[in-house]
Amino acid sequence: MFLLLCWPVFPYHNHVEKLDPALIRRGRMDKHIELSYCCFEAFKVLAKNYLDIDSHNLFPSIERLLGETNMTPADVAENLMPKSITDDPETACLEDLIQAIETAKEEARVKAKKEAKEKEEEEERMKKEKEAKEKEEEAA
Repeated sequence: MFLLLCWPVFPYHNHVEKLDPALIRRGRMDKHIELSYCCFEAFKVLAKNYLDIDSHNLFPSIERLLGETNMTPADVAENLMPKSITDDPETACLEDLIQAIETAKEEARVKAKKEAKEKEEEEERMKKEKEAKEKEEEAA
């Protein structure tokens, strides 16, 4: 007697355009689900669910930061969970979230700067290789 178990396959990729078309054609992938970053409206739902608040004086700062930074709803929710018992858990959690968003924003800035530098170095390397190849062809 054989027991056959079928597990659903959930391929994950940030760039669907880079996937092999045979993988995503009709009949292969029945569902395509896009998971986006957290917007302010989603944050308000999370704040209501986790902290039971509809508004707070820190909401405008959070709205501005979420508009400038990519952060997943899971990361936002993690910061909305009280880490300790305080007199004002809502403010403490929202301040933690602001700090986390600012950190993510800085990390994204540093990463983008690093990637731009690496791209520039790669372009320079390719240019030098092309020039060396042209010199070899001229010499031959």
